[in-house]
Amino acid sequence: MQYRHLYYFVKIVEAGSFSQAARTIHVAQPALSQQIGELEASLGVALLHRSARGIKPTAAGQRFYDEASSILRRYENLPALVHSKIGEIEGPVSLGMPASLSTTLVGPFIELCRATHPKITLRFVDGDSEFLREEVEKSRLDLALIFEDEFFPTVQRQPLFRQDHYLVRSKQSAPIAGSTIPINELSEIPLILPGQSNARRIVIDRAFAKAGISVQLAAEAANISSELSAVRSGAASTILNLGDMSGFSLADFAEPVLITPTFHLTCCLVWSNQFALTLGAEGVKKLLIDFLREQIEGARKPGAVWVG
Repeated sequence: MQYRHLYYFVKIVEAGSFSQAARTIHVAQPALSQQIGELEASLGVALLHRSARGIKPTAAGQRFYDEASSILRRYENLPALVHSKIGEIEGPVSLGMPASLSTTLVGPFIELCRATHPKITLRFVDGDSEFLREEVEKSRLDLALIFEDEFFPTVQRQPLFRQDHYLVRSKQSAPIAGSTIPINELSEIPLILPGQSNARRIVIDRAFAKAGISVQLAAEAANISSELSAVRSGAASTILNLGDMSGFSLADFAEPVLITPTFHLTCCLVWSNQFALTLGAEGVKKLLIDFLREQIEGARKPGAVWVG
């Protein structure tokens, strides 16, 4: 087994087909097929399901992909690790954020990072908190901001701020008097929410159960963009741990309404508990914490309380 076997396999899985991977990494498709054939023969197990619609990893292939992608990322970080020993803050740093934060924070943070650490190359990934935590666990992300209801021992963390939950509706919704709404008044409002394993959904279901009411579920959404698309159209409302919709199209949404009694999620910065951060990642970590403290305390984000 050689480096190219790992590299080609990871790129093929991420591309979803041999042809797309061949175009991406500029290697002939027959050569890629040959390399994967050699890899499967050396391991004695099939790694890919092949069909007319593309490829998907087998169960063994998924495990191999998780480990191979982690190995490749650590390999790519070796120069930064070496320079870390001589005190240089440089190299690639990967950072994950939920979409609810990245829409407003990514641009200003890139500018700050470039001014403070010009030799750092940031790579941003967005997704829900469960996905981002798993990417950190698998060493495919250096750092991630995630919202948690309970802390998982598989990563290291620093809690940063607590965020209350708000009812978010389209502009054409009937107006609500005041800036708050009792939770028991939500039982008649159709809601589109994330799936039941999502941390936000778990907190919402618990708050409704505590209030003795049921969620009127219109639909479940796989990501926040489809969730807000449904809200924008007026099909349903949602509940977000976000009191500021400035990162989205303000013309499409009514002012968020705080739900009482309040319930919250905690935003944490997480990193691997298995591998040390490079000096570059440590520099980004410190810079991000200071940046977020200013965003929360200085800008007085609605419903957010700094706990870091």
